[in-house]
Amino acid sequence: MKLLRYQYRGEVRVGILDGEHVVDLSDALVSEGTLTEGDQRIITDTTALIAAGEYGRELSERALELSRSKGIGRKPLDGLPLRAPLRPEIILCSGENYWDHREEKPPVEGKEPEFFIKVPQGVIGPDEDIVLDPVVTKKLDYETELAVVIGKPGRHISVEKALQHVFGYTVMNDVTARDRQVRMRPDGTCWYALGPGKNFDTCAPMGPVLVTRDEIPDPQTLGLCTRINDDVRQMNSTAKMIWSVAELVKFFSTFLTLQPGFVISTGTPGGTAWASDPDLGGRPYQRGDVVRPAGYLTPGDVVSCEIERIGVLRNKVVLSS
Repeated sequence: MKLLRYQYRGEVRVGILDGEHVVDLSDALVSEGTLTEGDQRIITDTTALIAAGEYGRELSERALELSRSKGIGRKPLDGLPLRAPLRPEIILCSGENYWDHREEKPPVEGKEPEFFIKVPQGVIGPDEDIVLDPVVTKKLDYETELAVVIGKPGRHISVEKALQHVFGYTVMNDVTARDRQVRMRPDGTCWYALGPGKNFDTCAPMGPVLVTRDEIPDPQTLGLCTRINDDVRQMNSTAKMIWSVAELVKFFSTFLTLQPGFVISTGTPGGTAWASDPDLGGRPYQRGDVVRPAGYLTPGDVVSCEIERIGVLRNKVVLSS
């Protein structure tokens, strides 16, 4: 199942992608006349739908069946303004999770995943603008990442049981202010300021859909690609993660009780603009299947983040007004 959120008549609604149509959960189920106030709250908020567990799944499947059999609650996907598929309470991020990304920047040491947070205020959806604010950064970078959406609460979750706590997956662009993130020392080493480097308006595009776990039984088999305009900049697979999705769920649940709707972003592979920036310790790399960037994002650039079986998250860069 592919869940999404879309803008319609001044409100954001929850739907299911069904081929070239969107099934509006509320429109489909209201036609039965049996919805309670509690049901209505569940089907109008993605996080509530996730937290409802099996009952939320039953409501979604019933809406889909009603829509297909009676033709109700259906809207053509084409032209619908999509929004981020959920508004997470928190985004837990793991950096340094692909070897080729480590190789394009200053050397780092770490025996466990990097841990930082992105705030939900930075979340935007498909086709919404990434704002380049020169007061914040002059070196705006892209990072296509698989985002894991938690479905069941848990603390100290084992690797073996980790995927049972996953609701599904979406795409996130971990937009980064590199000149805020990376601070160089005179000897050529660096230290990171991940707070300002990772948190600002429009820093977390997410979407286009949230794909439930049953459609992606193995999250370590997904192709990943980033295009800036027509240039392929990143091309890799989640199979190349240093720490798997299950290992990251285990890691983050060591510190926090994971809750439905929490998002874990799993890191980005090589191919970022950082590699083209020697002033911040960027190191050139040789790849025949990608275009080496000449610099960072500029106004007018279109960033397309694609992950196999989920879709393409596309956003344009604009200069702040």
